[in-house]
Order: sequence, then C-alpha cells, then structure tokens
Amino acid sequence: MNLFELIALLLGLSAAFAYFNARLLHLPTTIGVMATALVFSLALVVAQSLGLPGLTEWAEQAVAAVDFDRTLLDAMLAMLLFAGALHVPLDELGRQWRIIGLLATVGVLVCTALIGTAIYMVQRLLDLELSFIYCLLFGAVIAPTDPVAVLGIVQKLGLPGALQAKIAGESLFNDGFAIVVFLGIAGIASGEADGATDVAILFIEEVFGGVALGFVLGAIGYWLLRSLDEYIVEILITLALVTGGYALALRLHFSGPLAMVVAGLLLGNHGRRFAMSETTRIHLDTFWELVDKLLNIILFLLIGLEVLVISFNRQSVMLGLLAIPLVLLARFLAVGGVVHALAPIRDFKRGVVRLLTWGGLRGGISVALALSLPSSSEREVIVTMTYVIVVFSVLIQGLTVAPLIQWLRYK
Repeated sequence: MNLFELIALLLGLSAAFAYFNARLLHLPTTIGVMATALVFSLALVVAQSLGLPGLTEWAEQAVAAVDFDRTLLDAMLAMLLFAGALHVPLDELGRQWRIIGLLATVGVLVCTALIGTAIYMVQRLLDLELSFIYCLLFGAVIAPTDPVAVLGIVQKLGLPGALQAKIAGESLFNDGFAIVVFLGIAGIASGEADGATDVAILFIEEVFGGVALGFVLGAIGYWLLRSLDEYIVEILITLALVTGGYALALRLHFSGPLAMVVAGLLLGNHGRRFAMSETTRIHLDTFWELVDKLLNIILFLLIGLEVLVISFNRQSVMLGLLAIPLVLLARFLAVGGVVHALAPIRDFKRGVVRLLTWGGLRGGISVALALSLPSSSEREVIVTMTYVIVVFSVLIQGLTVAPLIQWLRYK
C-alpha cells in the first residue's frame, strides 16, 4: 500500500465513521469516531476467528504502516497544538498562571511518581516483573492530560473563562513538559542518560529552548502578518511557521510542543489583535478550525484502529484495568495538592478538584509515547496498560464530563 492509498483509506474511514456517528450515535465527533473504529476493529478480529483472515491481515498491515507514534509526535501534534493555542485568551491565561504552571510541572512529576510507585506494588499481584524505572516510565506516559482530547471537549462546554483557561492551559503546557520527563526517564532506563546531570541538561535544552523558539516564531509570524493584507498568503505563512518551526525544534533538540503552544498564543492574541484584518481573522480561524477538526477525527480513528496491532495478554489487560483507579487517584492528589497550596492566595469554586481530575483526559499523546519505546517485554505491558486507560478515559470520562459540570453547577 503506497502513501496515497494509505491517506485515501484513512480519509475514507474517517468520513464513513464520522457520518455514521452524526446520523446514528450523536456523540461528540472524535469520541464517536473512536468508538466506531474500536467496534470495527473488534469485528475484524471476530471475522478472523471465524475463518476470514485476509481482511484482518490487510487492515493490520495498513494500521502498522501508519507508524502511529511518529505520525502524531512528528507531524500531527504541531498543527493540533498550534490550532488549540490560537483560541486560548492570553489575559485569562495570565491570571491563572500559578495553577497552570504548577499543574503542568509539579502535577506531572507528582503523578509520575505516584502512578509509578503504585503500579510497581500492584503488578506483583499478577506475577509481573516490571522494574521500578519502567513503572516510573509508565507513570510519565500516562501522567499528562492530552491537549487534543481535552480541548475538543472543553471548547463545547461553555465553561466560565477562568475554568476553561485552567483546563486548556494545563493540557497545552503539560504536554511538552511531560515529554521531557518521559525522555529523561527513558534515557535512564535504556542507559543513555547517566543520571541527574544528563536529565537536567535535557530539561534545560527542551523546555527553555522550546519556549524561546516559540517566541522567535511568534515574533517572525507577527512581523510578516503585519506587513501585508493577503489572507491566503497569511494562512500559508502560519502553516509554514508551524511545520518549519516544529521541524527546526526537532533538529535543535528543543521541545516542539512548547514552541507551537507559545507561537500559537502570541499569534492568536497579539497577532490577531494588531497584525490581522477582519477578513484575515475570519479565514485564518476557519482554516485552522478545519485543520484541527480533521486531524482530531483522523487521530481518534487511529486510536480505535490501533487495537489491531497491539499484543494483548490477560495479565497486562488486568493491570491496565487496575491502573485506572490508581491513575485517577494520583491525578486527584496532585490537583488537590496544588489547589490546597494556592488556596491562601486564590479562591477556587466548589468541586474544582473533582472537575480537573475527571476532566483530565488521556489520549493520543500517551499512546504515541508508549509506542515510541524500543521493543521489549516491558514495552508490551506498558503499551497495553496505556491503551486500556486511554480507551476508558476518552469513552467514559469524555462522555461524563458534561453531566459532572451540570452536577457541580458550573453552568
């Protein structure tokens, strides 16, 4: 299957599943597409067991050809983060910077440590032998909330501006930080990083380099957009900044996700206000909204189809199911600790900890990080656990966030 055929297949399935959801299921589009893709994948597995292996093998080869982790981490993520950051108000983000910063950094570290320690203790009940460093690695994989999953739901809920900024801001920034934590622990696990010094250097390069590059890209984009009024050219400039800037970040070993978030915030706020005409704003928003929606649908389609190429076994699935409450508890403790620490200087609405805990969805980022690990028995366990948690998070948490908001009287 060549590249064009693969793209045609993904677009065809995306359109078919999105249509099926719109006509019959009436779920949020990304969740409906993922659920339909998951059922479709399971139907192929059943067909194989009934003596129809050809179709299943063809589908498995197609999914394997996508290379999920590289497709998301090196291509789709740049556009999704930039598109998401374009619509986050910088003034509201500034007012919530303390809780966003703490949740995106300290919260990720606390979750990683708590989840890793809990999994290390629980796995022994199932006669598994993951080392503590690999349990921590799983903690780093599953600790961050996924901006792609979170933003798609938050934008439709009509939340108060402050709460929306907390959820959206954390999900955008903890992604880049969590990837750095993951790379650091993965380096220790593989022996490539000697210890704290190497991890600290990696952190400084990735985080500070990514933020600095984001400012540079945002400034270049602002200057270019302000110098003309041709909306087609201006849209092309933003597209070039995203793709070229992310590729440059990867070359320089900077955090591409952080660079895209910073650039998106600058162009979506100062650029929108001072460098764009009304016509450009309308067309730019329409273009990036379309890119965001299309890539979201394809991403969640891939998550649903990924079940075809993951090697499941009973012990790993059971550990994944046991990990669900542990991950939620770790998230609750991390969020609760941050809110408690800031309570003397900030007022928080009732139920904010519960909402941030349940609304912290896991998605494609976690699956991509797990799949990026080198082949090993530990990788298979981590991938299976991650997939189980992501499916629960998107289907169960994603569909119940709105009722929780109504119950907490945020609307």
